[in-house]
Amino acid sequence: MTVALLAGALSLPVALAGQRQESELTLERIHGSDDFSAEAFSGEWMADGRSWVAIERDEDEATSLVRTEAESGDTEMLVAASELVPPGADSALEVESFTFSSDERKILLFTNSQQVWRSRTKGIYWVFDLDARSLAPVSRAPGWQMFAKFSPDGGRVAFVRDHDLFVTDLASGEERALTHDGSETIINGTTDWVYEEELALRDAFRWSPDGTRIAYWQLDQSPVQTFPIFDETTLYPDIQTLRYPKAGTANSTVRVGSLDLGSGRTTWFRTDGETAYYIARMDWVSPTEVTIQTLNRHQNRLELLMGDAATGETRSILVDEGEAWVDVNDDVVWFDDGRRFVWASDRDGWNHLYLYARSGELVRQLTSGEWEVTGLEGVDEDEDRVYVTAAFRGPLGRSVLAVDLDGDVTPILDAERGTYGADFSPDFERVIHTYSTIASPPVITLAEVRDDATREIRVIEDNAALRARLERLALRPPEFLNVDAADGTPLNAWLITPFDFDESSTYGLLLYVYGGPGSQTAGDSWGGSRYVWHQYLAQQGVLVASVDNRGTGARGRDFKKQTYRRLGQLETADQLAAARQLGELPFVDPDRVGIWGWSYGGYMTLMATLQGGGTIAAGVSVAPVTDWKLYDTIYTERFMRTPQENPQGYDAGAPLTYAEELESPLLIIHGTADDNVHPQNTVQMIDALERAGKQFDMRLYPGKRHAIAGEETRVNLFRYITGFLLRHLGPEADRARNAA
Repeated sequence: MTVALLAGALSLPVALAGQRQESELTLERIHGSDDFSAEAFSGEWMADGRSWVAIERDEDEATSLVRTEAESGDTEMLVAASELVPPGADSALEVESFTFSSDERKILLFTNSQQVWRSRTKGIYWVFDLDARSLAPVSRAPGWQMFAKFSPDGGRVAFVRDHDLFVTDLASGEERALTHDGSETIINGTTDWVYEEELALRDAFRWSPDGTRIAYWQLDQSPVQTFPIFDETTLYPDIQTLRYPKAGTANSTVRVGSLDLGSGRTTWFRTDGETAYYIARMDWVSPTEVTIQTLNRHQNRLELLMGDAATGETRSILVDEGEAWVDVNDDVVWFDDGRRFVWASDRDGWNHLYLYARSGELVRQLTSGEWEVTGLEGVDEDEDRVYVTAAFRGPLGRSVLAVDLDGDVTPILDAERGTYGADFSPDFERVIHTYSTIASPPVITLAEVRDDATREIRVIEDNAALRARLERLALRPPEFLNVDAADGTPLNAWLITPFDFDESSTYGLLLYVYGGPGSQTAGDSWGGSRYVWHQYLAQQGVLVASVDNRGTGARGRDFKKQTYRRLGQLETADQLAAARQLGELPFVDPDRVGIWGWSYGGYMTLMATLQGGGTIAAGVSVAPVTDWKLYDTIYTERFMRTPQENPQGYDAGAPLTYAEELESPLLIIHGTADDNVHPQNTVQMIDALERAGKQFDMRLYPGKRHAIAGEETRVNLFRYITGFLLRHLGPEADRARNAA
């Protein structure tokens, strides 16, 4: 057994001993207020790279648009709230987001947003003309609008309403429908539930660079079975249905077409139904051509196609294939007038960048080594340079690198620990970078970009008020550790102890787990209210640790993809191995080691609690999958194939299989309106446990979705979870055991 400290020490610094202040930390402050919310940068760069625009609120919560000069910090009112009062209205619009036209003389404003499953993507759009100082709605017809965007010349706005595409001429105000077959089953310009959730594809149309065409997705979801979501807070239940494809069942059929705005005719791109079972990405690379990323149903073959907008003919540019799965590629940028592009792939065992010619010929691999590119930030064509975010020093943190197109790599934002993020100006002469550690909130800084470094210009936001609140709480920073996986592989972890930690005492310990493919919880970046709640538990006498099991991210292809076709098996073995090792620490009571998690983490909690025997003293599972046959096609089949192809993997990875093995206290929590992980999962788990004669705790949150959101709800939720954990892992559990 190896439990090795990576940073810091567990002994209390002598200089700080006795200085601990009385704790002011409460569940209400953590979950019912914004006391521990960090400020973030929310501006949009202007095209010249010298300023940005952001939404600001006044004391009455009215929204305005304010322009900030980057280097000086000087501000000017661009659009005042008083200018955002529609004719006949008594109050100004509440602006939630905005985009500029290409000449930056018009602004498209998104207001009155409404929830569409996970995100608030439908609402009402308005256009503000900066020259005329006028405000006009994009549409005067009834109905919500989605994903409105300016044409390249700024003279028109296209949008989706009721599954059809529309365009409005801003000069005349004339609106016309571009598609006419939108219905409950036919979807134009946006996507179905599973594309939105698992391919992160919601906005599903694109203007051509010359504004003569719109390329768009069309989905037919009639093959997909409907699933009911019940609201039982009314006299008779209100039933909402969604088309939700469960693993092994039929998906929507999909195609991509190019609509000529002059003729109104759509030309459909030719794709193969087997290799292009999913159409995951599409964008224009010239006024006449689009690129399309397609996946087969197994998602182990990703193909990049070039499509002719006039004829619909396509040709293959490249194919990425793997023995497990291949991820959709968001790290692709075309440049040099469409003659070259950068592409990310893990084909050499680590996710790296490759430079290609337009023909699909590989020019060279740009990055290499046992580290991973985690994000492509942009291509500076003037300097022949690519900027990336990467796990350059290891999986715990992130650095920002400059990668020359000849393959030279230079860290420009880098530190021995912590996490950097970057938002470059359009000309790449400046960057707004964010830096945090697990115990330190983000500091947001404007810097000048130089060849091999950055020069700080000014700090935009240091979150000083939040830092001061944290300092008054007397919190001990977490310690980073290595623990061994079940097969001996070193795993990254952290451990939170109280400020008055006493190694001669014994404590309960709670494992916080997510553990899903490519995820990380044991990273060195600010963790927000969840981190503060874990600190609260430490103050109450329960240490908290998190371990990134096999299958998690930023450690290479083979580490991540070894869970293929056997979700839950290796991960559970690793979490139980970690629980046993941490339980052997001299200050941890091995009889008071618990585990908790949400979503995939809730699933992992069930797997570990049910199979852990005496290792796990208590588990808290929130919104868990209990059988992968109950979850959606795209996510589940990516990692497991279908239930018909992999019945043993599905059975071995289902908590339902292990209901009879429950020996420890278990709390299961679910929102009754969860459209992602349906409460059906918890109902079937309850049924299996009851049939096995097992006792357990459960709480349902009526009308709540997967996030179980709302300040009052969150306080209630975490008060209940905290009480459960302290009863079974806290000092009172130890006293009760000794008394018995």
